[in-house]
Amino acid sequence: MEKHIKLSELTSRIQRNIDDAFASHAFWVVADVTNHTYKAANNYHYFELVEKEPMSSRIVAKIAGRAWGAGALRIERFEQSTGQRFSNNVHVLVLVMVQYTPAFGLQLNLMDIDTSFTLGQFEKMRLATLELLLSRNPEFIQMVGDHFITKNKQLELKPVMQHLAVLSSDTSAGYQDFRHTLDNNPWGYRFIIDDYFTVVQGEGNAKNLVARLIDIYESGKPYDAVILIRGGGAQTDFLIFDNYELSRAVARFPIPVITGIGHQKNETICDLMANTALKTPTKAAEFILANNRLFEDRLINAQKRIIIKTQQTIQQHQRRLSSLKSYFVGDVLGLLQHLQSALSRLSGAVLAVPGMFLQNKERELRQVQKELKANAEDLIKTRSANLMLFETMIRLMDPVHILRKGFTLIKIGDRIITNEEALHPGTEITIQRAADEVKAIVSQTQEK
Repeated sequence: MEKHIKLSELTSRIQRNIDDAFASHAFWVVADVTNHTYKAANNYHYFELVEKEPMSSRIVAKIAGRAWGAGALRIERFEQSTGQRFSNNVHVLVLVMVQYTPAFGLQLNLMDIDTSFTLGQFEKMRLATLELLLSRNPEFIQMVGDHFITKNKQLELKPVMQHLAVLSSDTSAGYQDFRHTLDNNPWGYRFIIDDYFTVVQGEGNAKNLVARLIDIYESGKPYDAVILIRGGGAQTDFLIFDNYELSRAVARFPIPVITGIGHQKNETICDLMANTALKTPTKAAEFILANNRLFEDRLINAQKRIIIKTQQTIQQHQRRLSSLKSYFVGDVLGLLQHLQSALSRLSGAVLAVPGMFLQNKERELRQVQKELKANAEDLIKTRSANLMLFETMIRLMDPVHILRKGFTLIKIGDRIITNEEALHPGTEITIQRAADEVKAIVSQTQEK
């Protein structure tokens, strides 16, 4: 009969040999986490560590693992430092010890986890994507100093944004915050919002976001801006916004893209490519409201300035017209008094001297009538010419006419600066032209 042994005896031998070989050794191992479960009651992590071929998903090595006690505490610190949950598909560098027990078989006990390794992997992938974007798309993505210049970033935001396309998840709390902030703004602004919902988590879903951007473009609607938003989460939740195809689509999109991605530590690549990047969906909504409020404030201030200038101009013209009226009436009264005096003298002469004298005086009277008519016409022409001259002077003195000739007004705040006032370097000034205003800062003054 063939000799045999109990299974427990065999497993005991295996345990002794493994203990002899590995009991006092720990190994730093690079692997991917799969089949992870967490038992909160006893703070236990159960998982498998796998290694896959670089160019495929074929598994070349796999072993069970667990973490408890100090190992579970290391995982907790890892999650706090990276913002990344210890879960499936995370690429990690872990310190493990080999353990074999007859009841549970071969497994690895996690002793520590290298936080910087995982963060380095994220940053390495991010830098590779940025380099690819720059090398393959120089016509609409460039880097100047530490800043990225994209086609989308160079688009000018409209002074009033009302027609918006929102790209988000319909279940996102960040989307609800965004809509609540816009719908309940204290100024009563109203918006036309079209929702383009899709999944905004998981790098594999980036193609869905690209497809929704295409839908926005092909809609043909005159959107003022596209709002790309997502609420908070772990760092891996935002890897979708580091995707090459999505970032490229944002960089070249012909409508300004405003991002409100709920993360605080780092900017995603989509943030770097977009026209305007905000930290949260709520911040994106507040930015839009502030943009519209700034336009309204400028409109109100311009209205006040126009009213004041108009009132001042009307008052000046009224004073000049009143002066002209007084002057003209005085001259006419004087002429009439002179005529009355002449007629009185003529009447006395006629009564005193008959015949020839009367004829002479008739001739003189006709001459006086001619002169009177000519003088009246000349006076009226002269006064009319004076009125036209004053009218021309009034038009030439119109501030708008002067500004159209290329002159400008220099202001600090609402106060106009005269030639006698000195401007000091560093002073913020407003240069008012006929069609717009230019904000500037004095860098140097020079006497002439």
